[in-house]
Amino acid sequence: MVPAFVRSILLLLFLAATTSCVVVRAHEREHLAKRAMTNDVDPGETRFKEHERGSREGATGGAGQPGGGCGCN
Repeated sequence: MVPAFVRSILLLLFLAATTSCVVVRAHEREHLAKRAMTNDVDPGETRFKEHERGSREGATGGAGQPGGGCGCN
């Protein structure tokens, strides 16, 4: 009989081996592009928060917004 520890390790190895990537076809991408699939509830609010953070801290980057620490563009 196989000990529980070895059985659990084998189960974890089996689960890790069965994961895979999924290829999304072109006609299926339209569903992923819908607004309900985004984490942003309000894109305008997120954009304002990024602008505010960039203006206050001078921490811009990755969002494509210009700015400095003074808040004037």
